[in-house]
Amino acid sequence: MNLTQLIRNLSGRKSPDSARHEEELLSSLLVMAWVVEARDPYTGGHLWRVAQFCELLAEKAGMDKTEVARIALGGFVHDLGKIAIPDAVLRKPGPLSDEEYAVIKTHPDIGHNLLHSHPLAELVSDAVRLHHETPDGRGYPLGLKVGEISPMAAITGICDAFDAMTSTRPYRAGMPQEQALGIIRKNLGTQFDTRFGELFIQLGEEDRLSPIIGHTDEGIPLRHCGMCGPTVTLRQVNKAGDHVFCASCGADYELQDGKHGAALELVATGRNGTARDLTPQADMLLIHTLVQRTARHVQTPLSRH
Repeated sequence: MNLTQLIRNLSGRKSPDSARHEEELLSSLLVMAWVVEARDPYTGGHLWRVAQFCELLAEKAGMDKTEVARIALGGFVHDLGKIAIPDAVLRKPGPLSDEEYAVIKTHPDIGHNLLHSHPLAELVSDAVRLHHETPDGRGYPLGLKVGEISPMAAITGICDAFDAMTSTRPYRAGMPQEQALGIIRKNLGTQFDTRFGELFIQLGEEDRLSPIIGHTDEGIPLRHCGMCGPTVTLRQVNKAGDHVFCASCGADYELQDGKHGAALELVATGRNGTARDLTPQADMLLIHTLVQRTARHVQTPLSRH
């Protein structure tokens, strides 16, 4: 069954045009979020990883398939508002000043405003606007406290923070998993929701997080540029002979079969990509996969009318 048929069955409509419209709306939401990620070479795969962590945590919490799918979707689009953050702040190769951090803190409200007119906004609005709210009331933008923060927002906040801690930035290496989980444990009830935080720690103890850390898709780890670190993203469709490029410095790498059946290896060509090579292209296979998984379980607002 293809995606159009899935949405048609989900919505109870007979019109292929109606089903296709819903598919396009859902895809547009994910592409909007992906554009944000493409601006920062050191966040490759962040949205995919947060969505995967969110899905695992929602399942661990015993939520039904509809809510699990909705929360995973929210995890993918949570940083939508960073589209309006200046490159000088978003891509700064070092810690932010207080003034720059104040700019970053505007992104939940910006995302909420951007999302407001989208027909599917209600599916993910809490993830976009409230993922930086904390149980102690010291989060932003609304300063909500424990009991006022939705499960979607609380789960997304934990997963977003964990991925930030375990991901490499230009000025620091990513933390080991156990160190990041220790920080979550230390801040339960203040920065992180106690129940969801404890369940997330259990996922780590069960070794269910490590296959996601440092990856950009199922089974595909971020690859290292010789100059910049983990900035080279591979896709499911990549094969030996393809050329991929560092998202930071533009270095050109050819993919070659690894020895003894190992994963594809990067071999530097000594060249840089052209402007066309370096133009970001959304990973539509990854996006369509998430659309399919969402469509199986989530009835969109349009489908209910």
